[in-house]
Amino acid sequence: MAKRSGSADLPLHHGRVPPWLASRMARLGTVITEAIVHHYGRDEFLRRLAHPYWFQSFGAVMGMDWHSSGITTAVVGALKRGLTPRAKELGLHVCGGRGSHSRQTPHELVAIGERTGFDGVALARASRLVAKVDSAAVQDGFDLYLHGFIVTDDGQWVVVQQGMNGESKTARRYHWLSQDLRSFVETPHSAIDGKNQGEIVNLTDVRAKQSRAGQLELLHDFGPDRIVQQLSALNPKPAPVETEPMLPHLVMPAHHDVRSKDVMMRRLHGALAAAADAAPADFADLLLVPGVGARTVRSLALVAEVVHGAPHRFADPARFSLAHGGKDRHPYPVPTKVLDETIGVLKSALGSARLGNDEKLDAIRRLDSQARQLEAHATGPSFGAFTAEERRRSFEYGGRSVFGWEPPPAAKGRKTS
Repeated sequence: MAKRSGSADLPLHHGRVPPWLASRMARLGTVITEAIVHHYGRDEFLRRLAHPYWFQSFGAVMGMDWHSSGITTAVVGALKRGLTPRAKELGLHVCGGRGSHSRQTPHELVAIGERTGFDGVALARASRLVAKVDSAAVQDGFDLYLHGFIVTDDGQWVVVQQGMNGESKTARRYHWLSQDLRSFVETPHSAIDGKNQGEIVNLTDVRAKQSRAGQLELLHDFGPDRIVQQLSALNPKPAPVETEPMLPHLVMPAHHDVRSKDVMMRRLHGALAAAADAAPADFADLLLVPGVGARTVRSLALVAEVVHGAPHRFADPARFSLAHGGKDRHPYPVPTKVLDETIGVLKSALGSARLGNDEKLDAIRRLDSQARQLEAHATGPSFGAFTAEERRRSFEYGGRSVFGWEPPPAAKGRKTS
């Protein structure tokens, strides 16, 4: 039976990812996926996608808004664009998407099944059932608008879908994982993300087993016309029910800016210390990527954690936005030069690994390991000082946001004066 792994509150945000960021998200998402598959396998990548904390951090490290509902659409879209050309090589296929794209999921699964050999018809049925459960069996006030289905060549899959509640201006994300799934109608979710909206009707809960059985029995014995007459005869005393353990709850705040309380500073300082100790010049020589500087190595330390980190490492998704900023200038504009260098380093390392040389990928893994060792005693700048320096140097890093390119500091001064 699939396990729920947590929940989160997601502010509902509108807008589109600009093309200059969408293309980079697709490239970075692809190389991170390939690194995870190389080190841990395709099934592990599916388990990561089914974890709401990791999923949010994955989107944040790519430059998307760190806390909003838009991360779901952006990540699913980036993976579909980036992985589709590599589907045959990686054995990973991304179907569905937002709006009309979600309704094409069953057709895509059937077509992919015919090419790869898995039962596409059965998976198409699974796709419809997943959507039906979260739209009908779980009546929580959220209307589904996104359905992403990621499947491997051997038929293992994960579903990430999201609904919105216009009144509360919040979104809820649902995660499904095929591993160990035995029932679509009893506790099937890997995780549900979203703010508690009060009492909901969830007929997939294990505690609703008697309710489901009772409804079927009433329909069979009495038919719909006599069900209302039988309500008064039901025993009002609740029967003993199975209990479910409390799940971790990730609360994504309403404020759009990143604040010091949103970041575990000791872990950030560990990453900064590891990047400083990595000797950027030697690191660049090892990776054979010219021009890799200290700033890029800092981003690589956070990307390395997304690839290698344990689940408990992702309780503060805001920290991963410090790798490549955010499209809305929170915590600072996207440093496009740094982002491009990060992608280049990972592509170079993966290219060598495909030829049998893992030395470059191992260097990135050691960067993550060293960060975890150093965080217990590392010190560094305050959050305010760190972000202020990033903003000050944004022009040097090719800073860009939905508001345009960042001007040089002198131009900023003339503009304000």
